Amino acid sequence: MELFDNLALGFGVAFTFQNLIYAFIGCLLGTLIGVLPGVGPVATIAMLLPATYALPPVAALIMLAGIYYGAQYGGSTTAILVNLPGEASSVVTMIDGYQMARKGRAGPALAAAGLGSFFAGCVGTLILAAFAGPLTEVAFKFGPAEYFSLMVLGLIGAVVLASGSLVKAVGMIVLGLLMGLIGTDVNSGVARFSFDIPELTDGVGFITIAMGVFGYGEIISNLSKPEEDREVFTAKVTGLMPTKEDFKNMVPAVLRGTALGSALGILPGGGALLAAFAAYTIEKKTKLKPGEVPFGQGNIRGVASPESANNSASQTSFIPLLTLGIPPNAVMALMVGAMTIHNIQPGPQVMTSNPELFWGLIASMWIGNAMLIILNLPLIGIWIKLLTVPYRWLFPAIVLFCAIGVYSTNNNTWDIWMVAIFGVVGYTFIKLGMEPAPLLLGFILGPMMEENLRRAMLLSRGDWSVFVTRPLSASLLAVALLLLIIVTLPSIKSKRQEAFVEE
Repeated sequence: MELFDNLALGFGVAFTFQNLIYAFIGCLLGTLIGVLPGVGPVATIAMLLPATYALPPVAALIMLAGIYYGAQYGGSTTAILVNLPGEASSVVTMIDGYQMARKGRAGPALAAAGLGSFFAGCVGTLILAAFAGPLTEVAFKFGPAEYFSLMVLGLIGAVVLASGSLVKAVGMIVLGLLMGLIGTDVNSGVARFSFDIPELTDGVGFITIAMGVFGYGEIISNLSKPEEDREVFTAKVTGLMPTKEDFKNMVPAVLRGTALGSALGILPGGGALLAAFAAYTIEKKTKLKPGEVPFGQGNIRGVASPESANNSASQTSFIPLLTLGIPPNAVMALMVGAMTIHNIQPGPQVMTSNPELFWGLIASMWIGNAMLIILNLPLIGIWIKLLTVPYRWLFPAIVLFCAIGVYSTNNNTWDIWMVAIFGVVGYTFIKLGMEPAPLLLGFILGPMMEENLRRAMLLSRGDWSVFVTRPLSASLLAVALLLLIIVTLPSIKSKRQEAFVEE
């Protein structure tokens, strides 16, 4: 009963005219800016954060939460339509979403992302409301050793996820881990692998790599072919909404993605990212029905499941922020900044000292998700019109938007040159048949793995056995080892190669 009383209080706060307007403005701005290639939730919130300074604390956080969901949805739109990930977790959506768009099925792909996100968001919000207290106990059980082991499992999952050769997949992950080491060492303050270039002391940005490898790499690859062979959307758009068969395939995938995302979102450190990758891996392990499109060639489950996992994880990632005061990702770190500006100390006391803010924010999440679906389903037709733009106009526009997106994050022309360099690298990967998704996962998880490895070693006074003596850590490593053994078995290896045969 207490939960219903709290939710009633929250909806009372969120349903005021002022807060509804701010939630709508947040969702609209987030979607419009998030659709620009390269401008993910972090950049969007960073740009729009000053607009909330003058607002009351509850309204400011409600608007920022709206911007967050809107930007995430916008990121999946560009991933599906033009093969550009707005953020890390959109990388997985791109694999099948872009192939669906190429076959004239961009409408069902966008609808699957939207409907899956809405359902997962609603479930994530309910879990946040019901289990915020108990779920923090689970997060408390994760120390540095457990986080390190979880990330090892995530990287092994990426090897399974990657198409083509296992050796190439491992190589891409190692390359990503090495690129993650570029920059200043947190402990010693010494610049590593920066080659005396001042701009590299802060490391290489995720957006820079993602835009270059995926966006510019794809454009260079297209322009290197004769005009008649280019990957242009010649297929006729065959309807804006999923078919009955699509819904049959989507529903179980959405349920699986939602359950996985809700669980992984609580863990500080890339919960939504790991959830999206893990959800896609699970879908690939689920048997294809007769006549179903293979993964990597436009399977709707490859869009619905990661998007659901990503969205439910985004909701439950508020749990460590609101209950422990720990920001689990960069977006939540910006939320901590916004709360501090409004004299709110994030942590367990928010629930008791400021219940209007806590429950009002939770209720506004549900409202924000409902607004997004109402706002974005009618817009699907408009986004698909982008695909009718001739390629000679489309590719310069993508190059321009990527450059603007990358420049706006740091206001630094160096990043634009870096994107161009990574564009050539991305084109090389396409020529060599190497999958770039594991590289990005390795790049993002690398610094987190290093930090947790060091913490675990400090706490255990240099004893490596800490990873196998702690039950949870040992279990995660055992699962990772088992997965690696299964993937390298000759029978599995040959089946895996068959599954990844391109059209």
